[in-house]
Amino acid sequence: MTNSVLVAVDGSDGGERALKYASERAKLGGAKLIVTYVIEWSPYSFNTPEENAERHKRREEEIDRATSGVVEPAAAQLAAAGIEYETVVRHGPPAETLIKLAEEFGVQQIVIGRRGQSGIKTLLFGSVAGNLVQTSPVPVVVVP
Repeated sequence: MTNSVLVAVDGSDGGERALKYASERAKLGGAKLIVTYVIEWSPYSFNTPEENAERHKRREEEIDRATSGVVEPAAAQLAAAGIEYETVVRHGPPAETLIKLAEEFGVQQIVIGRRGQSGIKTLLFGSVAGNLVQTSPVPVVVVP
């Protein structure tokens, strides 16, 4: 395990609070931040080769938008503060993908913002933060 923390950002206020919290802790402890954006995506669909080509093009466009719209501004904040960081954008089920990234990078903890969603979707499927708290092999900090 390295002195690093995975922080999930998504462009929301909760993601901004998570980044702020993680960057403050990184300054205190000299940790490296792994700034991560997960684009929700499911591999379970049956497509024609043409549909797969179009889907691949859309995935690449989504990665570009996420990188320029969310991850690069977060990285600029960290660079200005002198915090060591690395950025990652991936497709996949959010909680599962964050856990895989935590294992891949050998982080000590995961920091994620609480988005405050409510309603039937959250009751049926749960939240990403809730799923992480229950299944992560490393401590999870949920920033309100």
